[in-house]
Amino acid sequence: MHSRVKMCVSLLAIATLLVAAGIPARAQDKPHVVSLADLNKDSARLAQTRQANEEAVRTLLSSDQGQKALKSAHVDYQKVDKAVGQLSDEDLARLAERSRQAQADFAAGRISDRDLLWIILIAIGIIVLAVALR
Repeated sequence: MHSRVKMCVSLLAIATLLVAAGIPARAQDKPHVVSLADLNKDSARLAQTRQANEEAVRTLLSSDQGQKALKSAHVDYQKVDKAVGQLSDEDLARLAERSRQAQADFAAGRISDRDLLWIILIAIGIIVLAVALR
């Protein structure tokens, strides 16, 4: 009788192990909460957004007014251009928005050439500070 109890306990333990081993396999059959394709799309979208933001800032800095501002501040464009790539995504997004707004305002005649130069000088200061504080 004692051997039958041992045999039942052993069989129950083996059955439990087999069931437990099958649970992770069944969990993999279920769809993931976020698919790999969605993750790839999100990362590509973030990279495109960052690239567009960098381009907006660089466009402002490489404009005639931007070059004048850089010269008046005695700052090398190459250093600022390199620093733009080192900005955090948040800092870059804020600066890009300001750059786009300044360019739109200047094109619409809402701000003067002098005002645009001040905006560019402030942007250069932000870039230098943001990179220096990293």
